[in-house]
Amino acid sequence: MSASLSRQEYYSLASLRYLLRKFLRFSKDLASSSAKLTPEQYEALLALKAFSTEDGLTVGQLSERVQVKHHTAVSLTDKLAARKLVTKRRGRPDRRYVHVKLTPRGARLVTNLAAAHRREIRKHAAQLIKSLNNLKK
Repeated sequence: MSASLSRQEYYSLASLRYLLRKFLRFSKDLASSSAKLTPEQYEALLALKAFSTEDGLTVGQLSERVQVKHHTAVSLTDKLAARKLVTKRRGRPDRRYVHVKLTPRGARLVTNLAAAHRREIRKHAAQLIKSLNNLKK
């Protein structure tokens, strides 16, 4: 698997990774300073806002969306529940599953954080798109 890359492709890959790292640093700093959340906690709230059904998401589904191990998702959701940002309840009729839902407080928080993230992405969108387009060729 020795595909040769051009100098422009290396540049685009490096630029893309740089922009993604800058965005992730922004996200980590914002979540930590304004809401006392870890990046994974913010990602969990965002996933719940985006992908929840009427029952919310199961801990397993959330684990997949945030890309953490199941036991880490359990701990993550326990901490969010302690802050009253989510609720957790056993499934009906299958009690093996735990469903997680945003509370109104959690929904307000993720809405505010997501708006700030969207503003940050919009600032760098042209550069991100340029790097991705250069890699599509």
